[in-house]
Amino acid sequence: MAARSLGRGVGRLLGSLRGLSGQPAWPLCRVSAPRRAASGPSGSAPAVAAASQPGSYPALSAQAAREPAAFWGPLARDTLLWDTPYHTVWDCDFSTGKIGWFLGGQLNVSVNCLDQHVRKSPESVALIWERDEPGTEVRITYRELLETTCRLANTLKRHGVCRGDCVAIYMPVSPLAVAAMLACARIGAVHTVIFAGFSAASLAGRINDAKCKVVITFNQGLRGGRVMELKKIVDEAVKHCPTVQRVLVAHRTDNKVHMGDLDIPLEQEMAKEDPVCAPESMGSEDMLFMLYTSGSTGMPKGIVHTQAGYLLYAALTHKLVFDHRPGDIFGCVADIGWITGHSYVVYGPLCNGATSVLFESTPVYPNAGRYWETVERLKINQFYGAPTAVRLLLKYGDAWVKKYDRSSLRTLGSVGEPINCEAWEWLHRVVGDSRCTLVDTWWQTETGGICIAPRPSEEGAEILPGMAMRPFFGIVPVLMDEKGSVVEGSNVSGALCISQAWPGMARTIYGDHQRFVDAYFKAYPGYYFTGDGAHRTEGGYYQITGRMDDVINTLQIGGLFREAIRNSGDLLEH
Repeated sequence: MAARSLGRGVGRLLGSLRGLSGQPAWPLCRVSAPRRAASGPSGSAPAVAAASQPGSYPALSAQAAREPAAFWGPLARDTLLWDTPYHTVWDCDFSTGKIGWFLGGQLNVSVNCLDQHVRKSPESVALIWERDEPGTEVRITYRELLETTCRLANTLKRHGVCRGDCVAIYMPVSPLAVAAMLACARIGAVHTVIFAGFSAASLAGRINDAKCKVVITFNQGLRGGRVMELKKIVDEAVKHCPTVQRVLVAHRTDNKVHMGDLDIPLEQEMAKEDPVCAPESMGSEDMLFMLYTSGSTGMPKGIVHTQAGYLLYAALTHKLVFDHRPGDIFGCVADIGWITGHSYVVYGPLCNGATSVLFESTPVYPNAGRYWETVERLKINQFYGAPTAVRLLLKYGDAWVKKYDRSSLRTLGSVGEPINCEAWEWLHRVVGDSRCTLVDTWWQTETGGICIAPRPSEEGAEILPGMAMRPFFGIVPVLMDEKGSVVEGSNVSGALCISQAWPGMARTIYGDHQRFVDAYFKAYPGYYFTGDGAHRTEGGYYQITGRMDDVINTLQIGGLFREAIRNSGDLLEH
């Protein structure tokens, strides 16, 4: 096949890859007064538009809990582009771990994330790649990302990847990694993104469990001024992976690497392909991706997420929790190897037509001002990161923060673990100048998106420091005691469960549905068990108190130890 021109935009994207430059567990926080914040913005669907109206949050929450079909049906219809309308909004049974949403519907996730925006505004920026070296960022438009995705999708098809096949992506945060995820979605393949820091043994275990046909990687990676030998790790891993037929190798640096019989130079292959690829029409409950977490036995668990429900939930939580508005720059600094990167770097923002920042570096490279210099330079409006990084930066003092202009920020977010009071206060007072809304979000790999957060809420509703607070629409939290009974009332603590299904939740553990049922639905029959403890305040708000691993080892229900969820510390994404 004759080589085709990559086009100015795609060629620039690929060229940019190279080169180095390029009872609560702790007391509630004590503050002088609760913060106030506006609720999330309106969206296209009536229920979303109503979310910003006075008195709407309690009413919408009640409707989502009481009438899930009436709540989620119109949202799915108006938020997503469908090839075939769904005939049933939901069909779920926690006793068997059966989860189904928007049954009979067909759509393509990449069309919802790319094509619809290209039709309206092709030159709008989809991604800003904040590369390891500050000041070398690269902007990628929706048109460029669609063309790159299609070329990569066609490359996968030419090398034997078919609908339902699994592709492993072992790449750091980059536009090409995002394109790889979307290329899989375009042709109906399943992607499993594996954190580009795992060992060869960990990589091989995940590839084998998922039966991956193709691996996509870089020759090397760059992070914090250091070079990561990704291809060497892949070479060692695939020696033990009999299902792998091809390894597609892109170049992040100019350094040469060994190319064996399985290896294909990705950029050269993409240059041969057409920038148009017909999207595969997928069923709502077809697998979109699996994401691995470590299990209690040491065996990795492939958490399965499907098409429509996951995308809808990621998009709505991104819009409403973070107050995302058209033209905003959304800065989630998570790696795409974790669920936070999937939902709030890739799928949620892109479905909403947002500009999403891809952060390749570390919080302290080249110095402790890196986050805030990036905020100033890119004019980021929402910043979403982990308490671990906040506590690290707090030790460096306020000067590194105040050195940079952060006036573009409106929302700050915390994810990955409960945020302690000192870190919350510093993030709000110093980073946010006591004017930004700070949302402490609770959710898990298994939940697909944010479940408890201060927003959405009514206009001017209070935000209490160090507390996730309010369930998102459709999330119905329940606290359980050691006997397996529901704990009623306020100012009480217990095991955090959820009593009703929601669209974004995981569907199964790949290849082992019984393990899925045992891990999440057996401990408290009829409820999803999160593995976390929580406290419900006098005001009815929820504070996450942390993992219940020590308690899990000893709790009994009906005389049976809950071994299925013993030490399942992977529930919370770290």
